[in-house]
Amino acid sequence: MFEDVKKIKVEEKIRILTEENKVLRSKIETAKSELIRLEVSHGKKQYQIPNKISVVPSVIAEVSTPPKVEKEPVEKKERKEKDGAKKAKPKASESAVESIVDVRKLDLRIGKIVDVNKHADADSLYVEKIDVGETNPRTIVSGLVNHVPIEEMQGRMVMVLCNLKPVKMRGVTSEGMVMCASTPDKVEVLIPPAGAVPGDLVSCEGYPREPEPVMNPKKKIFETCAPDLKTNEEKVACYKNSPLIVPDKGPVVASTLKGAPVK
Repeated sequence: MFEDVKKIKVEEKIRILTEENKVLRSKIETAKSELIRLEVSHGKKQYQIPNKISVVPSVIAEVSTPPKVEKEPVEKKERKEKDGAKKAKPKASESAVESIVDVRKLDLRIGKIVDVNKHADADSLYVEKIDVGETNPRTIVSGLVNHVPIEEMQGRMVMVLCNLKPVKMRGVTSEGMVMCASTPDKVEVLIPPAGAVPGDLVSCEGYPREPEPVMNPKKKIFETCAPDLKTNEEKVACYKNSPLIVPDKGPVVASTLKGAPVK
């Protein structure tokens, strides 16, 4: 009696599991069909997969033989590497743009010398306090003692290179450079246009301003620009013959020097 009951329960369990398997297979087939439909609608190519009857004998027959190495993954890898190289090109282009070194990298501004004294430890140097439109004046050391009387320096409007890395000059930290037209025989402090005020930005046509906060000395940005900074025949300070100007106010000029390097 017990054995009969047990057999009936087992048969019933098998019947239930069989029905559940049928339902699950139906759901799987439905899901596969939907997946194929979605892939086809997105342009993904479909490949016919052999059924179990054709695959199993083939596998059994070839168990003893080593599997063939497919070449397709290698080709795909090469394609990926080529695609990666193509994608890397824009980065190289961006790097090239960032590596451009010209006058746009120089932070040139108009300043006013509010105080000037001779350097305590260097007879040829002035120590100036220059208002460049910031909260506090900048301390700038200039080798102009032998070229410009101190009386002409006091209260003078000047053009200042503001993004040089601060450097100590005989114990005094200099935070910029007063720009001058210079020859072996003469040095003239450049003259801003009338109406210019401390903090006015100096531009150069064709070179939109993109100054770095502080120029890295290793990049030698100013040294690269310097050979192309000079006054023209009208005594206007230029970069590659393009005038340095304060927009809507005019160019920066030298008093008398033509074709002279600006530094």
